[in-house]
Amino acid sequence: MQKIFFKTFGCRTNIYDTELLKSYIKDYEITNDEEVADIVVINSCTVTNSADSGVRNYINGVKRRGAKVILTGCGAVSKGKELFASGIFGVLGASKKSDLNELLKQEKPFFELGNLNSVDKNIVTNYENHTKAFIKIQEGCNFNCSYCIIPSVRGRARSMDEAMILKEARILAQNGYNELVLTGTNIGSYGKDTNSSLGKLLANLGKISGIRRIRLGSIEPSQIDESFREILKEEWLERHLHIALQHTSEAMLKIMRRRNNAFSDLELFNELSSLGFALGTDYIVGHPGESEEIWAEAVENFKKFPITHLHAFVYSPRRDTHSATLKSDVSGDVAKARLKVLQGIA
Repeated sequence: MQKIFFKTFGCRTNIYDTELLKSYIKDYEITNDEEVADIVVINSCTVTNSADSGVRNYINGVKRRGAKVILTGCGAVSKGKELFASGIFGVLGASKKSDLNELLKQEKPFFELGNLNSVDKNIVTNYENHTKAFIKIQEGCNFNCSYCIIPSVRGRARSMDEAMILKEARILAQNGYNELVLTGTNIGSYGKDTNSSLGKLLANLGKISGIRRIRLGSIEPSQIDESFREILKEEWLERHLHIALQHTSEAMLKIMRRRNNAFSDLELFNELSSLGFALGTDYIVGHPGESEEIWAEAVENFKKFPITHLHAFVYSPRRDTHSATLKSDVSGDVAKARLKVLQGIA
């Protein structure tokens, strides 16, 4: 029996998707040793140029060992055609996950992207080498921030069926997982298409016997509504939230086509900090339009935020995004210097 190895790049959603892919494998032996694998399935990330480079370098290493390469994840949409042309064995889109086993059995190269409208119908009930379990509650994003490629590779926001999510959580709890991590492309949009909300879902998950802790993936400031505030004091909610600011200049947020507001963001962070939450955030420096004046405003505002963890990075243009059409007026050296300033404050 041929051996298959799964390599995951990127976010928690990809961790979940990899486990789901594994559940469809029936005619191959899943191995944890990539050196002995005949087939390597790469669940890729494409959020930055650096992410693309990491995936490409890994693919080159696998090809040198002689294993077949299957590309899935966000990079399958953004880079799949060129990588398939370069000789990888297969490209698999999100809506085609359940076809992986049968496509491999055909023993001929395949390019199957499918569509960006589907939601997963199966669930994951076990996580090898993990003490906590991940549950994907939604897929896609409607925000269309000017710099972001993700909506074009994940599709528009759509929620998983709530009954299926609750069933998955109950089975995981019965299997000994008392800590859940909710993940998705944009989890704060959960329920917008089903007359529900993230807050309501959390309230129902918190009632499940055996669930002691619920962690959340990144959430947008504009998505913290009253139903979410109602569960903030629940003991099962992890006292750490990651809220994606992306910038602290009002002018820059408008250039980025963000939905949040620097002033209301500060009020929100102060509110959550007063309730005992540790607060992390994402931040992009060096985006086109980040003038000296805008940067100075951003730094002064940033100093006021009660941030305990910062994930900051230098802007990199992504193909087919609005920001990629803007004139780049911040040099790489300046952007790196600004990154160090933020890291020194946080």
